Amino acid sequence: MEIKINKEIREYTESIFFGLSLRQLIFALLAVAAAIGLFFSLRSVLHIEVLGWVCIVGAFPFGALGFIRYNGMPFEKLAAAIIRSVVLMPEHLVFRSDNLMMRLMESNIKTHRKDMKRRDDKDITTKTETR
Repeated sequence: MEIKINKEIREYTESIFFGLSLRQLIFALLAVAAAIGLFFSLRSVLHIEVLGWVCIVGAFPFGALGFIRYNGMPFEKLAAAIIRSVVLMPEHLVFRSDNLMMRLMESNIKTHRKDMKRRDDKDITTKTETR
């Protein structure tokens, strides 16, 4: 007798029917229903070869929702993450550092630089006067 245990406990899924989880079973049935609906609604309009491809394309989103997982995310979360990162976010990200100490001390630094410049100006004028 062999008992299969997943290495990662979070990957455990309870199988309901033919090793499919409830989510996979529901979306598989929806995919089959979409393919059958497309077949019977378009069989008088399209040739059988084209109709087969239309049924596959029409059933794919339901199959993807039930079966595709990437990095532990189901397809709808994956699609939302892709849309957010590709469409909504800019491609060119610019890094700008934010130095809080510099912002707090900015006025002190400016006054210090002015004082230093005055001292330098005094030194230059006194050096030229002595020459």
